[in-house]
Amino acid sequence: MSALRAVDVRVVLNGGAVPVDGVSLRVETGGWLGVIGPNGAGKSTLLKALAGLLPYQGTVTLDPAPDGRKRRDLARALAYVAQQPTLPPDVSVHEYVLLGRTPYLGYLGNPGRHDREIADEALTRLELESLARRRLGTLSGGERQRVALARALAQQPRILLLDEPTSALDLGHQQQVLELVDRLRLDDRLTVISTLHDLTAAAQYADRLVLLDRGRVAAAGLPAEVLSVSRIREVYRALVSVTTDTSGRPVLNPVRPLDGLRPCRRDVDSV
Repeated sequence: MSALRAVDVRVVLNGGAVPVDGVSLRVETGGWLGVIGPNGAGKSTLLKALAGLLPYQGTVTLDPAPDGRKRRDLARALAYVAQQPTLPPDVSVHEYVLLGRTPYLGYLGNPGRHDREIADEALTRLELESLARRRLGTLSGGERQRVALARALAQQPRILLLDEPTSALDLGHQQQVLELVDRLRLDDRLTVISTLHDLTAAAQYADRLVLLDRGRVAAAGLPAEVLSVSRIREVYRALVSVTTDTSGRPVLNPVRPLDGLRPCRRDVDSV
């Protein structure tokens, strides 16, 4: 059963730019869909459209559908974590994670005991209890990423949208965050859709990949089907070798081009 399905999604920005043009995709309940592509391919714009943060043409359906049509109803089903989430520096970690309960509160309502218990559980699961009283402005990059995930988890969503969850993190913290997301997915049957720059990481964690190129789907399927040498050269203008790890998933390594075989460069605006 598809937890989310998008058909012919098109985003037109002010000024007429079309960063996403006719994208269709689906992700099964409990699955992980990786959205990949070069800078300017429309990955982040697509994720914002799926999250309801940008107007779009086409259809995006959730199964089961949200209880109502208000933004709060969608937020109970779907949580979005931006590439660089806004974290008020003077707010405590606990207060920020508790904001994840906002979709469940009435107008001017205050969090109750149940809301605080859920926020505390999110802090515990992400091993953030010792940081609960810390101010957000004092946290490291890896800690900030976990706090943003904790807030999303406190929403108790069925679908988690992550825009470059490992950006600006070192290798160790990248692996920790991706392992954490995968554990949450398996434990809670969360459905994950994430954009990722690291193609090997995308292949190792995502069940299926959608490759965008200039706002359109260039390929979709299993990682081994999408990440071929010829397709990477065509879309990324890069030379790579593709091997497999012990689980049979693709591992990509850059190959220095020989004279006369240098990949073409193309200028794109990051979207």
